[in-house]
Amino acid sequence: MTLVADIHEAHGATFETRGGVEVVSHYGRPDRTHRAVRNGVGVIEHGYGVVAVEGEDRIEYVDNAVTNNVPADDGHGVYAFLLDPDGRIETDMYIYNAGERLLLFTPRDRAEPLVEEWRSKTFLQRVRIRDASEEFAVFGVHGSKSTEKVASILSGAGAPEPELTFVRGSIGGEYGVTVIASDNPTGEEGYDLICRAKDAEDVFEALLFYGNPAIPVGYQTWDSLTAEAGTPLFETELRGNIPNVVGARNALDFDKGCFVGQEVVSKVENRGRPSRRLVGFRADSIPDAGVDAFGDSEVRADGDAVGTVTRAVESPLVESPIGFALVNYDLGADELTVAVDGEQISATVESLPFVDGTARSARIPSYPE
Repeated sequence: MTLVADIHEAHGATFETRGGVEVVSHYGRPDRTHRAVRNGVGVIEHGYGVVAVEGEDRIEYVDNAVTNNVPADDGHGVYAFLLDPDGRIETDMYIYNAGERLLLFTPRDRAEPLVEEWRSKTFLQRVRIRDASEEFAVFGVHGSKSTEKVASILSGAGAPEPELTFVRGSIGGEYGVTVIASDNPTGEEGYDLICRAKDAEDVFEALLFYGNPAIPVGYQTWDSLTAEAGTPLFETELRGNIPNVVGARNALDFDKGCFVGQEVVSKVENRGRPSRRLVGFRADSIPDAGVDAFGDSEVRADGDAVGTVTRAVESPLVESPIGFALVNYDLGADELTVAVDGEQISATVESLPFVDGTARSARIPSYPE
């Protein structure tokens, strides 16, 4: 549940539920907010789950479970997946080494199941695992002016770099915050600020009103920004898919030791290419997502079923509907059709990102040459 509901409401927020948590959908003009982020800076309250892992074996324990190498040094982070035995993504996460503990930022509805599963497998390892979601607030600061924004309000430290490193400081010398350099999911410079839950309202107001001005951002705008940037999201593109299929190579270390699902990932990699790939497309209207009641594909080329739409949004900058689709890897056609209300309309495959901002998303799908 949002920690700063009164402030959101004062800005005219409309709410929705995502991953079992209440978040801001929009503030009335999501397209206008979108442009404001591209030209300046926006602040979003993220609905993350937070898992704290402590104890002497914390790094080894988490490293044995996830698809990427857990950083050994304080102040560093990594993007990773937890897979099922079939190599399919159960959750994505950011893992940060915060000294005496690791903090894992997951989709909110994945934190509690993750804690329960891992607690049942600790055995003799010296590790303590708990759901810390209620202890922290996480705010994203994104936009072409986000570095200036962070510098204008942060005391005791400068804006961190490179991506997924962090510094500790304060706002006005009063509210302690951790500032993380993001991996640019909006295609703009970006940071995540973490504070104690009890300081959330004061920190959010400071982010909006102190230093350079900022605008509050809801998840409708987040969807369109990340789509333009070519960033796959957990619920729409990643969940239940094999990492190689969705091109999420930044979350994988192919040289690390065994983890659940590694055998499948390695087989797909050794084959040279997966059966499907994630592409961006532009269409004349917003298509349906997924498959219809009969399981028929919504993406066609020359009349043949070739894939499914995962997400589609109106793009304020492209000025037409854009989206992602999982299609046959060897798809040679750029001209497609997608389903809109049961009818097929024209669409074209587009290179990612759709829009070039001040930074490039680290999560843009990539595949072996």
